[in-house]
Amino acid sequence: MPLKETIDAGIKQAMLAKDKVRLTALRSIKSQILLAETAEGASATGLSADQELKLLNKAAKQRRESAATYKEQFRSDLEETELAELAIIEEFLPQQLSEGDLVQKLVAIIQRTGARGPSDLGKVMGVAARELSGQADGKRISEVVNMLLNNTDF
Repeated sequence: MPLKETIDAGIKQAMLAKDKVRLTALRSIKSQILLAETAEGASATGLSADQELKLLNKAAKQRRESAATYKEQFRSDLEETELAELAIIEEFLPQQLSEGDLVQKLVAIIQRTGARGPSDLGKVMGVAARELSGQADGKRISEVVNMLLNNTDF
């Protein structure tokens, strides 16, 4: 079932359950989907699975950043709301890689691309971002690649 239909069904369930946080998060996702579908140059057939995944990742990233900002400002009430919405959005995202699995996959990518040091970061990140899209946060991938390229005994 496409994401839009899943979200619509979730909205109906949240309305029946009177779950305001879930309803807000799902409506936010639906809004982003509708904006992407009606954007200039959008496909008439709707969003692809990859585009839907990018929208969900963007929404999750926004929630993480907002929660961090609220935490710095000692606004725990707003931070909790953002984290609750983040948890709901993450239900629709694929399972994130564990640290060990991420390192293992990145070592394989580094070996496959022939990267030798920090100057090859761009080459590795291009392949890693494409292959690990949705499985790990780009910032996390970048940090691990940087660490691996600076410590070349793998």
